Amino acid sequence: VYIGAGETQVVRIFAEAAKSLHEKYPQIRYHIASGNAEYVLEYLDKGLIDFGLLFCPVDPAKYEALTVPHQDTWGVLMRRDAPLAQKEVIRPQDLAGQPLILSHQRGGNETFAEWIGEEKMQVVATYNLLYNASLLVEAGLGYAVGFDKLINTEGSDLCFRPLSPSLYAQSRIIWKRYQIFSRPVSIFLKYLREWLEKEENADQDGYGF
Repeated sequence: VYIGAGETQVVRIFAEAAKSLHEKYPQIRYHIASGNAEYVLEYLDKGLIDFGLLFCPVDPAKYEALTVPHQDTWGVLMRRDAPLAQKEVIRPQDLAGQPLILSHQRGGNETFAEWIGEEKMQVVATYNLLYNASLLVEAGLGYAVGFDKLINTEGSDLCFRPLSPSLYAQSRIIWKRYQIFSRPVSIFLKYLREWLEKEENADQDGYGF
């Protein structure tokens, strides 16, 4: 089973599915490739991966999709000694004129630009993996905008502050419409559907991912 995904905690869904299936189907192997939306869509279109995990809208004429009942929280990764680290949340006016490090993933920057107002953005660097951006933040280049829980800041010189008003990203698991799957991929997709349905029902009951 070949999967392409951006950086997100939602990848845990694939991990849980793989773990649950392993006892019954130990022969199934999993291959996960990380990359931005352009990378995932290109590999999906070329048949190099079976599934993609994306945050941007997709063409329903080309792709099937499962909406994941979990949203990633946008925020700012910064040094603990940065002026904005004293705040509990980050507002648009806080970032006006500040050196920003943004993802160049399709759809992401447009969402953030609407939140902050494009005229207020001073972009000093872009990234496609937040870990690499965290190294720029450590060096003092600027503030990295991205999702929570991707960089472990415990015991480090970095910290994360959520945006306010809150901004969330909805993820989707997609695959090519009319795709003919191998048996392992079909088994995996069937389990994903069942797992996501249980998660959605659990969220409605007050529990969940």
